[in-house]
Amino acid sequence: MDVRAKKHLGQHFLKDEDIALNIVKGLTNKSGCKKVLEVGPGMGVLTKYLLEEKSFETYVVDIDRESISFLQKKYPLLEDRIIAGDFLQMEFNKYFNEPFLVIGNFPYNISTEILFKILDNRNQVPEVVGMFQKEVAERIASKPGNKVFGIVSVLLQAFYDIEYLFTVEPEVFDPPPKVRSGVIRLIRNTTQQLGCDEKLFVRVVKATFGQRRKMIRNGLKQFKLRKEFISHPFLTMRAEQLSVKDFVELTNMLDKS
Repeated sequence: MDVRAKKHLGQHFLKDEDIALNIVKGLTNKSGCKKVLEVGPGMGVLTKYLLEEKSFETYVVDIDRESISFLQKKYPLLEDRIIAGDFLQMEFNKYFNEPFLVIGNFPYNISTEILFKILDNRNQVPEVVGMFQKEVAERIASKPGNKVFGIVSVLLQAFYDIEYLFTVEPEVFDPPPKVRSGVIRLIRNTTQQLGCDEKLFVRVVKATFGQRRKMIRNGLKQFKLRKEFISHPFLTMRAEQLSVKDFVELTNMLDKS
C-alpha cells in the first residue's frame, strides 16, 4: 500500500533512489552525533538509506498518520523511533538528551519555519541536510552582494555555514511539484554569541531588508543612531551588501537607551 500525497501537507514524494542516496550522503556528521531525525519521511525513500548507516540511530517524525502506519509496517527496525506529530511543535528534549542531526525532503510550505525551529535550538542541531524549493535553497545559501541575499540568509548564516549541494528536477517526485528543488547543507559554526543585542540584531536585519531597494539609512528610521555613526559608510549601502559581521556592527551603532 502506497501513501497518498496530500496537498495540504505539501507532500511530494521523492522516487529517485540515487538522489535519495545522495541526500543521505550529504550528511558529514563531523560532529559525531549518534542520532539523526528525518522530518516528513513520507514513504521512507531517505529512511531506507539512513537505516543502512550503522554509525547512528535513525528517528523519523511525520504529522501524516497514513505515513506513520506505512513506515511502521515497512521499517520494523525503527520500532519506537517513529514519532507521530508536528516537527514544529516538538520538544526536542523529550526525545534527545544529546545533539542530533536533521535531514529531510522538507514540505515547501513550512520549510523556512523548520529552519527557524532548528535555529532556535541550534546548540542541539549541529548539522542539517534538506531539500527545499530551489529559490529558497539559493536564498538561504547565498552570499552578501547577491540579489537574493536576504533576511533568512543573514539570520541562519549567523550560526551556520551553509552550502548549496545540488539541484533536483520536478519529474523525480510523485506528484511532481511545479518548481525545481535544491538540496543544501547547514553546519553549525563556532559562534556562540553574536557580540550584540541579538533581539535588536533581528529587528535591524528585518527593518533594513524591508526597504532593500533603498539605502540602509532609510530602514533605520525607527531606530536611534548614535551620533558618532551618522556618516558611517554602511548607511549609504543596501542591505544585501552587508555580511553577518557587518550587521552585528550596525546593531552596535544604535543607541539602545
